[in-house]
Amino acid sequence: MLERLSAIGAPTGPSSRIAGVRVGIVDIGANTARLLVAARDGRRLVSVREERVQLGLGEEIERSGRISEEKLEDTAATAATKVRRARKLRCAAIEVLITSPGRQAANGRELVERLAEATAAPTRVLTAQEEGELAWHGAVAAAQDVPSTVAVCDVGGGSAQIAIGSPATGPAWLRSIDIGSLRLTRRAFRNDPPTASDLERAQAAIADAFADLTPPLPLAAIAVGGTARALRRIEGDVLGLDELGNAVQELGRRASRQVAKAYRLDEQRALTITAGTLILAEIQRRLSVPLTVGRGGLREGAALMLLDATVAATG
Repeated sequence: MLERLSAIGAPTGPSSRIAGVRVGIVDIGANTARLLVAARDGRRLVSVREERVQLGLGEEIERSGRISEEKLEDTAATAATKVRRARKLRCAAIEVLITSPGRQAANGRELVERLAEATAAPTRVLTAQEEGELAWHGAVAAAQDVPSTVAVCDVGGGSAQIAIGSPATGPAWLRSIDIGSLRLTRRAFRNDPPTASDLERAQAAIADAFADLTPPLPLAAIAVGGTARALRRIEGDVLGLDELGNAVQELGRRASRQVAKAYRLDEQRALTITAGTLILAEIQRRLSVPLTVGRGGLREGAALMLLDATVAATG
């Protein structure tokens, strides 16, 4: 089993020789906007500040294929607030990264333009491959005793990424599946708690999305993202066949408001966690190893890359 560190380890290099440099990552996802301000302490990436705000962009994209004017304004204002926070914390560099909403919304380009204008910070949509690679680097850097091949699976609200590779060379196999916890919930679940028919619809959608996926088998796997973090409260740090099956049964017996109260989850996470768990269960089945819930992920991977680039540019 992978052991986790409280701070993210990173390879030595130019950035490890300069203490005190901070960077900020603003991550705009299907469910939330998140801020990570991080710095290096020797070989480790240390979180200085983390914040999250519920946005629900994925909800609108599922309903209409677009992001409404009101939601564009809210998202731009939220991102601007997070960037101001990062600047007050003396970040040397800040990036605004957009995940599935930028790829899936018909007006994704307008979202980028609004965020860039509101924040005056570099803003871009991550490709599915970039999203998977950053999550892999952030998760692997956080883990100790990583074997020669490790998979990282990141289940978000709008999509899921699986990357497999070696700590020595990075990810060599990467796939993105265009289904996530929020997207699956909206397409398959018509009741709360879900009925047997809801679960059958979800399983059929998952089977279709994963139909052509044949990953190489890793020696270990790390699960990152909101669903994995929430499942830690329900089943613990290791999610194998039994733990994920138990979680699906437990969650399927309760309405989302009861799940939120029982496990101290926000209401939106409670509403989508069953769908996210079903996706993770399918990934775990195909990888044939238990999933260890990781600490690092996309934002940590992005922070590592931005720190390296910032230090290289300044010296």
